[in-house]
Amino acid sequence: MKALRQHRRRGAALMLSLWALFLLSAMVISWALQINSRVSLSGYANRNLEAMALACSGVEVAITPNVTPGTPALAASFGRAQSYEARMTGEGGRINLNWVIAQPENPARIELLRKYLEIKGVDLNERDQMIDTLLDWVDPDNAARLNGAEEEGGYRAPNKGKLDRIEELKKIKGWEEFTSARDWDADLTLQSGSAQGNAPPNAPIDIAWASKEVLMALPGASEDRVDQFISMRSGSDGIDGTEDDPFTQAAANGQPGAFDQAQALAVLGFPPNDPQLQQLIGPGQVWRVVSVGKSGDVERTVRAVFARGGNQVQLKSWKEF
Repeated sequence: MKALRQHRRRGAALMLSLWALFLLSAMVISWALQINSRVSLSGYANRNLEAMALACSGVEVAITPNVTPGTPALAASFGRAQSYEARMTGEGGRINLNWVIAQPENPARIELLRKYLEIKGVDLNERDQMIDTLLDWVDPDNAARLNGAEEEGGYRAPNKGKLDRIEELKKIKGWEEFTSARDWDADLTLQSGSAQGNAPPNAPIDIAWASKEVLMALPGASEDRVDQFISMRSGSDGIDGTEDDPFTQAAANGQPGAFDQAQALAVLGFPPNDPQLQQLIGPGQVWRVVSVGKSGDVERTVRAVFARGGNQVQLKSWKEF
C-alpha cells in the first residue's frame, strides 16, 4: 500500500510538472507571437514611411526647373526593394469647371461641358439637369433654372460663385450617378489656368494634353481626326511632352520647346482662325504629377498640382493615397 501511495504521489507530481511545463510553453509561444507581430507591424510601418518618402522624392524631382515628362530622373530604383516613378501631365488638358461656370455665363464653355457629358454617356434629360443644377449651385441668385434646383427639402445651393473642391460635385443634385463612377474626375479640374484675386480663372483647354473625350467635346471635332492626332501626339517614345513629339518645337538647350498648336489644329481638322474654337483652347502653365513610391510590398502614391514659371513654383494641391 505504501509503495502504491508513493507511486501515485510521483504520478501526481509528474502531471503537475507536465502541466506547469505546458503553461510555461504556452506563455513562451504567446510572448514569441506578440514579439513577431510587433516586429511585423514595425516593419510595415517602416516600409510605409519609406514608400511615402520615395513618392515625395518623385514629386520633388518633377517640380525642379527644366524637368520635363521625359526626364529620366522621374524614375529611380534603389536596390530591388525601393523605387519611385513619377508621371507628369499638363493640367490644362482637363476641363476647369470654375472656368466653365464663371459668371456671366459663356455659352461656348457651357456647350463644351454639355458635349463632354454626352460623350461620357449621359442622356439628354440628365445633361440638362446637371448643367442647370451646377449653375444654380454657384450663381448669386436664388432663382432655380428650368431643370435646376436651389432649395428643396434638405437641399440648398450655397450660391458662392465657384466650386472649392472637385468633390463638391457629389453634393449637387443630378450629379450622383456620374460622380459614383470610377475615375469620374479624370478629365475635370479646378486648378488649371491662372486667376487674379477673386476673378474667374483663365483656363482654356490645352490640346497638347487633352484626352480623347475632351478633344471630342470641342466644336467641329471628328473622331477619326482626334484618333489620328492622339496616335501622333506622343511620338515614338509614347510619352506626351517629350522632344520627339511631332507637335513639339525643338528648343536650343535640347529641352522640348513650345507646342505647335497650328500644326495640331491642322491634323485635327479644325479651322485655324475659328473664333468659337479660339476662345476654348490655349496653352497651359500648370502641371500634375502622380508619383508612386514602393518599398518592398508597400506602395504609396502622391498627387500634386503645381504651376511653374522660371525658377518659381506654386503648389496648388497635394494629395496622398
